[in-house]
Amino acid sequence: MSMRVTFLGTSGAVPTTERNPSAILVNREGDRLLFDAAEGTQRQMMRFGTGFTVSDLFISHLHGDHVLGIPGLVQTWNFNDRDDPLMIYTPRGTGDDIDTLVHAVGSQPSFPIHITEVAPGEVAVRRDDYEVRAFRTDHETNSVGYALVEDDRKGRFDREHAEELGVPVGPKFQQLHAGNPVELEDGTVVKPEQVVGDPRPGRKFVYTADTRPSEQVVSVAEDADLLVHDATFAEDRAERAKKTAHSTAAEAGNIAQRAGAIRLALMHVSSRYAGNVSAHLREAREEFDGEVFAPDDGDIIDVPYREG
Repeated sequence: MSMRVTFLGTSGAVPTTERNPSAILVNREGDRLLFDAAEGTQRQMMRFGTGFTVSDLFISHLHGDHVLGIPGLVQTWNFNDRDDPLMIYTPRGTGDDIDTLVHAVGSQPSFPIHITEVAPGEVAVRRDDYEVRAFRTDHETNSVGYALVEDDRKGRFDREHAEELGVPVGPKFQQLHAGNPVELEDGTVVKPEQVVGDPRPGRKFVYTADTRPSEQVVSVAEDADLLVHDATFAEDRAERAKKTAHSTAAEAGNIAQRAGAIRLALMHVSSRYAGNVSAHLREAREEFDGEVFAPDDGDIIDVPYREG
């Protein structure tokens, strides 16, 4: 089951010729989830070939570099005769402002738009085998991050052992893997735990958006397969990071290390670094033993299962 992350915008508040402000598209087995939508997000979708199909839009906070792409997207969807509903999730108390942005083009959208406010700790979306949870971030405004967390998967089925126990190949295999005991012709009962291993963890994608480093992020990002963390500044601007409620790359690395994350993406890089993220990478790697990268706009990352 695929999970593909496309970085549509990786810059800080000010765009550069190489980087657009914040937007990330996650395609999880056909569910297309957009996290933030800065100005120009629709152009980035065209540029990198993702298409415009989005079922859910998750807004971290209402600073312009995270939401100003909404009016353009709505207008484009109108032009394309969209009729599928769009679900927008936004921090508690910001729904009216998002509604204003939705209608900024001066007309009623041709498709249903449902705006839902979410508070830290709440589940924004619950699907058959995953959910998206909001969590508290520290950005001196009404802000949240989001964690896409998959359910545990069934343990591996030991076919060889099942056959040794006398289970015939066929439907009884499926029954056992589904957690149901089966009775053999001689009356022997084979239980699922005899042939099915322990549940295997699903994947976890965590997007902090803009934030200071916090214990809440460490907790939410525990064992994350991909942590996308604010890394607006390198250590040369550590004081600036504190004043503006952002993080340095080293602080992002420390959070990832403490959380036991597998991979760390350094996001929201300030335009003052002019495309040179070497200091960010070096400083984050001094703190984090896992894989660190600073994605460029258009980069695509596949998130595998841990055993894969």
